[in-house]
Amino acid sequence: MLLHDIGLIYGRYLRQTLRSRFAMLFGALMPLLYLLFFGPLLTDLPLGGEGSSWQVLVPGLLLQLGLFGALFAGFLVILENGQGIVERMRVTPVSRLALLLGRVLRDATVFVFQAVLLVLAALVMGLRAPVPGVLIGFGFVALLTVSLASLSYAVAMKVRTPQEFGPLINAVSMPSMLLSGLMLPMTLAPRWLDVLSHFVPFRYLVDAMRDAYVGAYATTHMLYGVLVAVGFAALAVTVGTRVFRTAGA
Repeated sequence: MLLHDIGLIYGRYLRQTLRSRFAMLFGALMPLLYLLFFGPLLTDLPLGGEGSSWQVLVPGLLLQLGLFGALFAGFLVILENGQGIVERMRVTPVSRLALLLGRVLRDATVFVFQAVLLVLAALVMGLRAPVPGVLIGFGFVALLTVSLASLSYAVAMKVRTPQEFGPLINAVSMPSMLLSGLMLPMTLAPRWLDVLSHFVPFRYLVDAMRDAYVGAYATTHMLYGVLVAVGFAALAVTVGTRVFRTAGA
């Protein structure tokens, strides 16, 4: 029954997304602009580690896509609350876990699709990476989306208006991007900033993805990245489900 319920919720929101194809493609615009206008500036610069500048930049852009997109996913719940949709779902026998997972799996599908488009554009720009590494990167994007979308929906259930939600998410997203080294490796930063970045979980994901993009799979970065990504996703889904239950979603 749980899988059936998840499928129902997932299908409902996926159909909504497919009816707005422009919005789905527009979500990849910001990372694409970074790729087009920022990427060429890094060509042939010593960025540390192995691989080309594209193998350093593209994994960060993929995680940036999931970071900003998933964190703002909660706006949908705020709109649905205002329209009474959440209240109508509350009286159905659908599992609260399914109400959450159906949404976040839709988000993961959308952002992985956008990640594929971004990688294709990067290949045209000059990216060269092993296929297994690229696929591993998509897995990290999916896990990050599940984690952050779950937390975003949980926060959205606790606030009343978009005016409360937006500034809160902005206060989290921008420092997270800067401290995790999505744009440039934190090994280039001063020692104190490098140490501080280790308290941001996304740092471990981007380090693991950069290893994957140069074909290094059996590394400490990869181990830590997988553990943090899976653990963070499990924690976020647990928190999100609990909030959905207590909030009566």
